[in-house]
Amino acid sequence: MIFRIPTPLFGAGLIEQIPDSVILANAAANASAKSSLGIKGHPNVIITGKVTGETNNNGNDGTIARFGWKAQNQSLLLFSGEAYNVEMGISNELFQQEREQKPACQFADVPNNVTDPEVTTTPAGLSAIEKFAFFQRFLAPPTPSTTSPGGSASIGRGRNLFGYTGCALCHTPSLTSGNSPVAALNHQPVNLFSDLALHAMGPGLADDILQGGARGDEFRTAPLWGLGKRIFFLHDGRTRSLLETIQAHRSGGNARFGPSEANAVVNNFNQLNEQQKQDLLNFLRSL
Repeated sequence: MIFRIPTPLFGAGLIEQIPDSVILANAAANASAKSSLGIKGHPNVIITGKVTGETNNNGNDGTIARFGWKAQNQSLLLFSGEAYNVEMGISNELFQQEREQKPACQFADVPNNVTDPEVTTTPAGLSAIEKFAFFQRFLAPPTPSTTSPGGSASIGRGRNLFGYTGCALCHTPSLTSGNSPVAALNHQPVNLFSDLALHAMGPGLADDILQGGARGDEFRTAPLWGLGKRIFFLHDGRTRSLLETIQAHRSGGNARFGPSEANAVVNNFNQLNEQQKQDLLNFLRSL
């Protein structure tokens, strides 16, 4: 059991529309730079009981999963259904059985919430998870600031340092969505600052939770857009300071988990002078 804070939902519909081919091409890009910094950047897929170095695939259809702290869900509908069932105990069309199977704990003999087939109009007849998926799908991405905090010059320098230190090798600044019948989601830039891949973060951040092929020390690269609006950071909200958050990415290995893939990048950050560090932090807070 581990404490988790919710993942932000900004621009979730755009993330859903990023093609697998775009994610794979990004994972293959900058291979030498990633290798020199110890960044493997390979989400996992379980095939016949073996963990491979391939992308974190949905076990049902082989597509790349992307939602959740461990990228365990492929679509917003599945993400919604799991949230209702696991986090709130509301069984639904996707998770029809109660998690607790003891007869004494069965207070509802059918799923708590489902689509009403007698209602012929939408959204009135749709189930809660369908409505929740729609809500997430059409949340606009955040708009970054060009001047705050620190001014545009500092933010610009920080953006350059974000690439120089190696942060951008995992927190990919932008990907592109694919085909969608919705114009707002069709072939749009997705400035999420994430590669949507799983990375080993070492024992310091390990939560020992296994989800969809992700090991106990692996997490999806958290999208950074909207960072300036957040109060708590990391999967469990353990920090309120971006400086502490960056340092928490650094962790040596132990008998159970290897070292964090972010160690070399954090070392690069630590070698910056104080003004450069502040510029980078200003850039992150501007997102």
